[in-house]
Amino acid sequence: MTPSEITHMRLQNQQIEGSQLNTVKELIGWMGAMQAQDYVMAKWAIGQRLPGTTDSSVEAAYNAGDIIRTHLMRPTWHFVSADDIYWMLELTAPQVKRVLKTRDNQLGLTETIFSKSRDMLERMLSNCLRMTREELTQEYANIHVATNENRLSHLLMRAELDGIVCSGPMRKNKLTYSLLADRVPVRTVLSRDEALATLAGRYFKSHCPATLRDFVWWSGLSVADARKGLEIIKPALLREAITTETYWFADTFKDTPPATPSVHLLPAYDEYLIAYTDRSAALATVHTQKAISSNGIFQPIIVVNGQVEGLWRRTTVKDLVKIEINPFHLHNPQTNLAIEAEAARYGAFLDKQTGLSTRQLPETTL
Repeated sequence: MTPSEITHMRLQNQQIEGSQLNTVKELIGWMGAMQAQDYVMAKWAIGQRLPGTTDSSVEAAYNAGDIIRTHLMRPTWHFVSADDIYWMLELTAPQVKRVLKTRDNQLGLTETIFSKSRDMLERMLSNCLRMTREELTQEYANIHVATNENRLSHLLMRAELDGIVCSGPMRKNKLTYSLLADRVPVRTVLSRDEALATLAGRYFKSHCPATLRDFVWWSGLSVADARKGLEIIKPALLREAITTETYWFADTFKDTPPATPSVHLLPAYDEYLIAYTDRSAALATVHTQKAISSNGIFQPIIVVNGQVEGLWRRTTVKDLVKIEINPFHLHNPQTNLAIEAEAARYGAFLDKQTGLSTRQLPETTL
């Protein structure tokens, strides 16, 4: 496989191109989970993969509890299907807790405090059904549990990992927390081997071609657990060795890249980049520090024919979304028209008019 074949297959398998799925819940189930610490951008990651959806329709699925936003796998927020949240938490939460333990100890967050936190959350959310972070901060003060120095995030994250709370419906553009048992009353239970095989299967179907190292990073599992999951599903996969790495994928289909420019304005932290340890097939080394900061901040990216060719950012003012394009190179007119069309598509997703501007360009033309 060449780098262009890898990126083309990933665009298709991640449903960025040629999506075959119809609903938000179906997409998140196909992907296994999608990173979602930037809630606004994460909704656009879904919109990119479901043509015809809008910000409002994605949020409606979120408010209805079809998808849940919570901490699992790596210690950050993810979207996960309501059908998968219980078995995925059972599989991945213990590892996330181990990762967080040192910082919890530094903050003085003991098991006694976590227990006190869980009791308060269950009591308050049973009465109120959903509460904002600001409201919960006051409740922690009422039971004399400190929330400064990022303790609040750790308290709520632990309650998520323990299966007590998760995202609640939005309240006037504010994120809320609800009891997981209220949001998802039906619990899907898998054995550990079934869970490992299911998570590995979801990842290697939706993100392939990918390596075992990629799966370890994405899932947050130990190498031993990730390898076991891969071993279980290996008969259903094909492989191809490139230098010292083995890439796994679900089939041998390699469609011809489109003759017209394939252009996408992907959001910050999109699975297209963040789901892999080796991102060189899509992101040239010379541009890595522009797209990903030294402290791990992923920028919104312009992807042209599978390659990261620039950055973009947006500003909303009432009924207008202003999109600023920052390409790494000058592009030909056909590509520029495709970028304009993608910007208009993002405006339509938000149900806003689109204003497009371009930063000062370098002299190199592609």
